[in-house]
Amino acid sequence: MGLISNGTTLLDAGALDSGVPTGVMTLLATATASSSATIDFTSGIDSTYKEYVFKFINIHPATDNANFSFQVDVGTDTSYAQTITSASFQANHKEDDSETGLVVDSNSDQHQGTSFQVIQRNVGNFNDNGACGTLTLFNPSSTVFTKHFISTTQAQQNDGGGMSQKYFMAGYVNTTTALTRVRFKFDSGNMDAGIIKMYGVK
Repeated sequence: MGLISNGTTLLDAGALDSGVPTGVMTLLATATASSSATIDFTSGIDSTYKEYVFKFINIHPATDNANFSFQVDVGTDTSYAQTITSASFQANHKEDDSETGLVVDSNSDQHQGTSFQVIQRNVGNFNDNGACGTLTLFNPSSTVFTKHFISTTQAQQNDGGGMSQKYFMAGYVNTTTALTRVRFKFDSGNMDAGIIKMYGVK
């Protein structure tokens, strides 16, 4: 049986109709860290796409328990100090099952702040440690709306024997000026290794 909405076939015999538009992710840039203080994306963020997705793959800090963060800027500015309001929570579980938790992390929230926004806390720097995850930035070229973002990340902390930490962060950049650039960094030390990919979503 087909599924029809307003005269348009959406599903026919369980298959999506070829006329229904679907989102397409286009890889726009790949950056590889190598003892890098920052990773910057300074081109390709424009009105071509309404959604930009950044994928972090095994981001490894030089400094133990460093916080992974981002900020944005407009035009050709490089101050990376846009105003952000955000909220976060995290889930934790230790390797030896001695500790679990689900907590709101107000330490990383901003209230009209201009600091780099933490999107993963306390990433370990042991050889097998690192962080992976996704940051989605919505409609950064809008000159009408504030710029919303959602981030979900997973990291291994050293924390007395190893801990899995799933981190959820969301918020908005409180500007109606078009964003043109994004910077990632740790709050302490360099990024020893890792890959960040930027995709545009149609």
